[in-house]
Amino acid sequence: MALLIFRLIIIGFLTVAGYFSPFFGLSRVVAAAVAGSLGLVIMYLETRIRRAQFKVIWGSTLGTFAGVFLGWFLGSIYHTIASDSSTTHFIRIFFLVIMPYIGFLVGTLKSEWLNPAYLFRFFQEKSVGRSYKILDTSVIIDGRIADICDTGFIEGTLVVPQFVLKELQQIADSPDQLKRQRGRRGLDILDRLQRSSQVSVVISELDFPEINDVDSKLIELARQLDGKIITNDINLNKVAKLRGIAVLNINELANAMRPVVLPGETMKVFILKEGKEKDQGVGYLDDGTMVVVDNSRKMIGQTIDITVTSVLQTTVGKMIFGRYNEDVH
Repeated sequence: MALLIFRLIIIGFLTVAGYFSPFFGLSRVVAAAVAGSLGLVIMYLETRIRRAQFKVIWGSTLGTFAGVFLGWFLGSIYHTIASDSSTTHFIRIFFLVIMPYIGFLVGTLKSEWLNPAYLFRFFQEKSVGRSYKILDTSVIIDGRIADICDTGFIEGTLVVPQFVLKELQQIADSPDQLKRQRGRRGLDILDRLQRSSQVSVVISELDFPEINDVDSKLIELARQLDGKIITNDINLNKVAKLRGIAVLNINELANAMRPVVLPGETMKVFILKEGKEKDQGVGYLDDGTMVVVDNSRKMIGQTIDITVTSVLQTTVGKMIFGRYNEDVH
């Protein structure tokens, strides 16, 4: 309310100034009307600027100034080679109008082009191998990223966006106990990553108020930083790849690291429980792969040697089927 009153005072002051100090030979009433209208236009532009992002304001301002300079430069070049003075004046005015307009549009719609980090990215040392890996909420809560970083397999800089950190804090403050535990675990993982000597972690303040969902913000941030997204979210994985963004999926990495076994090979398995079929036993490898073993129900609670008969790839991972030959033991 106070801001509205202040705006009305400014418009009223301009109107009064136009009435008592008419300009361009206008009558007092017309000058007051023009001054008041200019005040309304300025107030409208002020509300639009307050809603815009800083990068858009910076981009449009820089683009306009660049357009003015380029328009003056092109007009000056044409002025030196043209003989018709009226044509020369028109061309100079044309460039001084069109080039700032183009610069304003480019600065507004493609403001990231004028970002200093974007401009100088091509001049950075490529030998350093610096690259950005952007973490989403799910992979932070999952926690395995910390173990991977400790091994030294992740290079570059880990980026935690401010909007992801905010989402983690909201989960940690949730009234639901399970969500609260997950959120606090995610914050603990971030603290562990920041204290790690293997990776560098930065908090990015870049945000996109015009975008509502976090996944779309992550994709836009990855595009601006020319980085990769680390996640274990299947939907984000698919959408990001469709948008041309590189994705590192922790679940895919875990599946790729599971041991490769072929039919006919032998392996040791601890039989944990009964299977669904007669005389079947079920065990698990260290990575969680389920192993179903025929003729092993009576060996529950023991580690036995089995012969692999087949390997089945399912949507949730790998399943190994084997046979326990008690005659051999």
